[in-house]
Amino acid sequence: MPSTDVLLWILTALLMAAGLAGAVLPVLPGAALVLAGAVLGAWIDGFERVGGWTVGLLVALALLSWILDYVAALLGAKKVGASRLALIGAAVGTVAGLMFGIVGVFVLPFIGAALGEYVARRDHQAATRVGIATGLGLLLALVAKVVIAFVMIGVFVAALVF
Repeated sequence: MPSTDVLLWILTALLMAAGLAGAVLPVLPGAALVLAGAVLGAWIDGFERVGGWTVGLLVALALLSWILDYVAALLGAKKVGASRLALIGAAVGTVAGLMFGIVGVFVLPFIGAALGEYVARRDHQAATRVGIATGLGLLLALVAKVVIAFVMIGVFVAALVF
């Protein structure tokens, strides 16, 4: 194996490791980095062991992970009957939270949903319930994103080895 291939395989592993970190840290695009590492690894091997079907599955998993980022807060709020303003608040909080790191990703959707619910109904208990449901939705999405990242790496390794 030429030294260039060794460096590319190291880069593949580093991209996947960064992707695992990105499944938890909002500043890194976790699934996209895992996917980039897998595509690089498949390319190094000439797509012989990690073929088109495997890459397609990895793309689908990466898309699922990306969608979870944007809909988790909304689903959590909607599950408890949140008002339209609460859903808008959760969406705005999610987008704003991406700019403030891990704390922003968890706190701002909660605050946005709770504020939206309070403005809509003027009910502290309903606002708190909606905010908590939004936070739980985000927490479940985080767990799912970590699982998806590990599954993506597992699929890649299985295709490469077997």
